[in-house]
Amino acid sequence: MEALKINGVSKRFGRTQILDDISLTIQPQTIYALLGENGAGKSTLLNIINDRNFPSKGEVVLGDHEVHNHYPSLQRLYLMSDSNMYGKRTSVSGMFQLADEGYGHFDYELAHRLTKAFGVNEHARLSNLSTGLTTAAKITCALCVNADFIFLDEPMLGLDANHRNRFYRELMKTYEQRPRTFVISSHIINEIQSLVEHVFVLHDHHLIADEDVENLLNRAYTISGPADAVDQYTQAMKVLDQQTVGKIKTAYVIEKLDDQQPIPDDVTVTHMNLQQAYLALTNGEDEINE
Repeated sequence: MEALKINGVSKRFGRTQILDDISLTIQPQTIYALLGENGAGKSTLLNIINDRNFPSKGEVVLGDHEVHNHYPSLQRLYLMSDSNMYGKRTSVSGMFQLADEGYGHFDYELAHRLTKAFGVNEHARLSNLSTGLTTAAKITCALCVNADFIFLDEPMLGLDANHRNRFYRELMKTYEQRPRTFVISSHIINEIQSLVEHVFVLHDHHLIADEDVENLLNRAYTISGPADAVDQYTQAMKVLDQQTVGKIKTAYVIEKLDDQQPIPDDVTVTHMNLQQAYLALTNGEDEINE
């Protein structure tokens, strides 16, 4: 199966740069995280990939074909977002029918099970549902649609903890039964870490990370201890961020440690989680310990 390639995509709205020369490859049958602060261009990128918006420069290619206006390619891509793409009278079941008409082979059996589990009335109009129930209905549609590349833009919006956990379980279950690509854009990074295999990070409209999660976290460290000891131990490293509380300093580095350099007894080195690594990469020092 072909990969989906984003080649040199830039986007401007007037004088405002939204995306700047983004190139990445989305492989088949892989679960990705797309991370970035508000305004980094995540939703714009997803809309461009799915031909709902157009780049100022660059292209999106699936196999040998540019995606733009190429119906066979677009039939393999599906974007779930909080944008209202449906008429005011469209019901949940009507949304499912539209997905079936557009992509074919919609999994109605799974859809009925998920709407029951989420407490979604399939006869209700989408416009009359709460934010959480609307999200649950759209999640259900995304998990049941017959597409090879599924993009989920903030799929946890308005969901409580129980429904988020159900979504994670159902995503993994459907992925195991029919492997395909999922790209999850979310701010709830700590909850999706166990789901994703590869991470893209957008910052200041650029792509600053494109790496397997395991590889990234294997070289992402917090280094804590007395300030002088931490400074001495990290003097040859690129410290991405640091904090000092009293006499204790914590430095955040993402690089392979030198096995020949002993760790001082009063210095503690631990691996970061994905949220900490993301915040270190984007210098989110005020939030890095949340």
